[in-house]
Amino acid sequence: MGAANVVPGVSGGTIAFITGIYQRLLDSLKAFDVRALRMLMKMDIGGFAKHVDLGFLISLGLGVLASIVTLAKILKDAYASSPVLVDAFFFGLILASIFSVGKMVKKWRPFEIVALLLGCGIAVWLAFLEPAAENKNLGYLMVCGAAGMCSMIIPGISGSFILLLMGNYKLIILNAVNDLRALKFAESLPILIPVGIGAVLGLVVLSRVLSWLFKKYHDTAVALITGFVAGSLVIIWPWKSIAESVVIDGKVKVIAWHRELPDLMLANTWVAVAWLVGGIALIAVTEKLASKG
Repeated sequence: MGAANVVPGVSGGTIAFITGIYQRLLDSLKAFDVRALRMLMKMDIGGFAKHVDLGFLISLGLGVLASIVTLAKILKDAYASSPVLVDAFFFGLILASIFSVGKMVKKWRPFEIVALLLGCGIAVWLAFLEPAAENKNLGYLMVCGAAGMCSMIIPGISGSFILLLMGNYKLIILNAVNDLRALKFAESLPILIPVGIGAVLGLVVLSRVLSWLFKKYHDTAVALITGFVAGSLVIIWPWKSIAESVVIDGKVKVIAWHRELPDLMLANTWVAVAWLVGGIALIAVTEKLASKG
């Protein structure tokens, strides 16, 4: 999930969904309620840990955090040198996820088909929005945290891509996270603390809404998510060129892409296709391991 959330266009929620931990994650997050607060006030640590499934959250959280911290630097360098290969790998991952998520719909009815098309339409619409300018305002950073974290747990909606649209992907994911990795607390914490507060508040609210939706309208919710996943393929399409860009603080910022078909005569195209197949294979292996677990 951490690896997926670092890449714009890829959703950690999709990974949670196909590995079978999504409902448990929602239930665990939803358990942070008044009862949990009372247990903490009474110092009933054991009861609190059981109520919120703390062991599960700690294991998952440490894995996500470690992955984000380590992969932020790796992916920054990878995007700089081979953006097509990185996008191709995650394109394959998302493509395979469509079938993994879609087959969880127990019965396809007209309402589920409408939900599928709606989800796909929303994801494609997001792909063509223009990113906002970078903003370090405290309140805006909290909103970024809430929006980014909420979209991280919605399969098919990429938290990183939402941050990209809000203009703060570079500020938060690339700069602040890498500063934290380098132990530059003075530079990283003023950014990451308000983002973290917003993320926690967003999770508390959204986890309750999503848990209710999945229990009451399971097939419709899964169909909508399948649409999100399918539509997000537009965002991560590997073969594209810059259509429009601006220079901000001496650096080129892409605000629109021109998507194109790959040149099959180039060797690099087939290398990218190999990485794409690798992404598909990874989902197949992940799904198989999840079924055994």
